[in-house]
Amino acid sequence: MKLALVRQKYNPFGGAERFVERALEALRGRGVEVSLITRRWKAEDGLPVRLCNPFHLGRLWRDAGFCRGVQRIVAGGEFDLVQSHERIPGCHIYRAGDGVHATWLEYRARTESPLARWFTRLHPWHRYTLRAETALFRHPALRAVICNSSMVRDDILRRFDVAAEKLHVIHNGVDLERFHPGLRARHRTTVRAALDIPQGAPLVLYVGSGFVRKGVPALLQALAHMPEHTHLLVVGKDKGAAAMATLAQRLGLASQVRFIGGQTDVTPYYGAADVFALPTIYDPFPNAVLEALACGLPVLTTPGSGAAELLTAECGAVADALDAAAIAAELSTLLTLPAAATARAARRMAETCSSADMGARLLALYEGLMKG
Repeated sequence: MKLALVRQKYNPFGGAERFVERALEALRGRGVEVSLITRRWKAEDGLPVRLCNPFHLGRLWRDAGFCRGVQRIVAGGEFDLVQSHERIPGCHIYRAGDGVHATWLEYRARTESPLARWFTRLHPWHRYTLRAETALFRHPALRAVICNSSMVRDDILRRFDVAAEKLHVIHNGVDLERFHPGLRARHRTTVRAALDIPQGAPLVLYVGSGFVRKGVPALLQALAHMPEHTHLLVVGKDKGAAAMATLAQRLGLASQVRFIGGQTDVTPYYGAADVFALPTIYDPFPNAVLEALACGLPVLTTPGSGAAELLTAECGAVADALDAAAIAAELSTLLTLPAAATARAARRMAETCSSADMGARLLALYEGLMKG
């Protein structure tokens, strides 16, 4: 079977890229010849890469040019199946890893001024993306949509005329050997000492880029409602990091918050934490939540997060992304849960989303499409 995966560029800290890498690992050795169609990607040993990077100025021209280039490759017929992680009409499979753009704009509008909402509605790139999204769901070549959460599947059914049997919920997979509760014993003492965080202090961990979308401002405001000995560790690369550090200072939290930038290995920080928080405005299914659960951490997220469907009262909580007081209250509750029982419950939930299970479900989908 010849399968092409389409993703514009590689971001070493991106959730979509981690999905692609885990899918590649799971599919290797199973009779699937996988290639990547991309503008830019890191070197992969033995992995065929088809570069498609026409000249462009600005992201609208960039996305439209990449779309046309991919469509030409699909039309050439060299691949049995082409799975796009971008909104490109005409591919056989679409993985809706970024969710529904129209829904994201609705969630985002809650944080914008009337003028900003007006500007967003008229912005050429958003208008193009909305058109491309509608066109791909209507295209006759579309045979399957991979939804990384039930939230995304239900949203697509609500907004677009897509047959329900084309929508397949396949959660992201987590590496259960890399992310595990044993990281606590291995890293808690050393990481806290290196970051000057008291060994006995409650430590809330955030991992992710896109600080505003994923709720860092609300998380900082929530921390201001919590006891002064509570600390927050922010792991992630973001152009707004300096602004978030300024907000922390303005809230009187400078001594309680650490911003350490993007990290290629986040496992030590999961080991150092007591609870994981991702009060995201909108996130179809964040990998970081799965990683935290696999490490035995209780998780706080929001109704706009597809990962909320995994949480139970034993290992997690859900609060509105813009309600700092509610986020603080839920985090305080999670910090009082019995650590051992919570870790077991979190780990059990993560084990329902292993990389191996994801790979098996993807392979079954591909084989079913080939037979059909």
